[in-house]
Amino acid sequence: MKRSIVYLVGAGPGDPRLITVKGLECIKKADVIVYDYLVNVELLKAARPEAEMIYVGKQGSAHTLEQDDINMLLVKKALEDKIVTRLKGGDPYIFGRGGEEALVLKEYKIPFEVIPGITAAIATPNYAGIPVTHREFTSTFGLITGHEDPTKNESSIDWSKISTGIGTLAFYMGVKNLPYITTQLMKHGRSGDTPVAVIRWGTTFRQETVVGTLSTIVEKAKNIKPPAITIVGEVVTLRDQLNWFENKPLFGKTIVVTRSREQASEFADRLYEFGANVIEFPTIEIAKPDTLQPLDEAISDIQSYDWLVFTSINGVDSFFQRLFDLGKDVRDIKGIKICAIGPATAGGIEKYHIRVNCKPPKFVAESVVEELKRVTAIKGERFLLPRADIARSYLPEELQKLGGRVNDLVVYKTLIGQPKGINLLEKMKDGEVSIVTFTSSSTVRNFVELIGKENIASLNGHVRFASIGPITTKTAEELGVDISIKAEEYTIPGLVNAILESIASIAK
Repeated sequence: MKRSIVYLVGAGPGDPRLITVKGLECIKKADVIVYDYLVNVELLKAARPEAEMIYVGKQGSAHTLEQDDINMLLVKKALEDKIVTRLKGGDPYIFGRGGEEALVLKEYKIPFEVIPGITAAIATPNYAGIPVTHREFTSTFGLITGHEDPTKNESSIDWSKISTGIGTLAFYMGVKNLPYITTQLMKHGRSGDTPVAVIRWGTTFRQETVVGTLSTIVEKAKNIKPPAITIVGEVVTLRDQLNWFENKPLFGKTIVVTRSREQASEFADRLYEFGANVIEFPTIEIAKPDTLQPLDEAISDIQSYDWLVFTSINGVDSFFQRLFDLGKDVRDIKGIKICAIGPATAGGIEKYHIRVNCKPPKFVAESVVEELKRVTAIKGERFLLPRADIARSYLPEELQKLGGRVNDLVVYKTLIGQPKGINLLEKMKDGEVSIVTFTSSSTVRNFVELIGKENIASLNGHVRFASIGPITTKTAEELGVDISIKAEEYTIPGLVNAILESIASIAK
């Protein structure tokens, strides 16, 4: 049975989270993805590693492929018995030439489906605080191309009807033709005082909005470059009250997350919710230890321990995964007391429905020792510490000084990351990065190695650096990195709060 099918998928207006569930499913199962200029490349991360990526973007007069060539490319790939996802900005059938592509597929008897996308005419003004309809202003809404086919002998737009017959007008990609558009509207009866908004890169961190009237917008928007959408109508006046996106506290800020790829999502999501553009630049990778034998021996002898002390979520995950791999389960640690640094580590344990007996008030090794001294004798007790290969020696040494018998066990390795597809140094030098965040000493050390120690001095003062806690800050300072944002609570939420407070203080 043939697998070949082409999905014409609307990728939405720019914010990658605005794609539909079905659209994302089509990306995940595609053998080939053919994508446009306005498609957010973050969406491509959902594709299978072996999927073929083909860029066919059109930007102004620069076309990677002409439309006829794109049509035949879809046919060719489908005839190779492949699942093809044609990823288009916005909606495929709204000025996306999806109808043309579908007709060609029909001609060649190739199965296809069309997955609608959120179109820019609705999403972009929404993110700019402009509802396209409002019962106090208008109940009609029109979508119009801002640049018709240049081969046409005459315009197919009936300016005399749309100028006064439709309440809100949305012109796609009409920045270059803005003088012509405004002139035609006023010539055919629309008042020169009609509010107008031009919105560039709508729904993204680069969003820029200029507001004026039909008689003033050409001058006010003279520095706006494509891609942009123009909204004409009284609803534009609601922007002052409804502008939610551009008022987010981290809007316009680009923040770098240096955690491992596995751990970056929670942090990135929190920053995103406050309006930040997040660059994931994983400086560390988590790997298995060189040998599992010491861990296996500790697990086989687990009932000889009085305490399990976890200092990171990676330690929790690595330990329990191996426990399960060996055919055991949580019943095998019955009676052993658990200590965990920080809420994330404790949460990782509690997801296995295991109660944590000891939670130090501060999330550093020094606090672990003090809390254990408070809740247990330590002397003569056996402690198992499932940790990283580069963990600080303070904790096991102090427990041993107090008479504890400690097995400081490497359950995972921390390797230097290999971020791909981004020249972060160039972005930082160009002023595109606002803040770089560090969540451990290893993220700092690896960041400096990846960026180059010789470049750090030039970045201080131009890029702000944020640290999760005192140990991380100390490492950064030793390496010449100036930390200007320091979390008071040594957690991801604490670091986010420190960033928010820092940005707010600058804005005052």
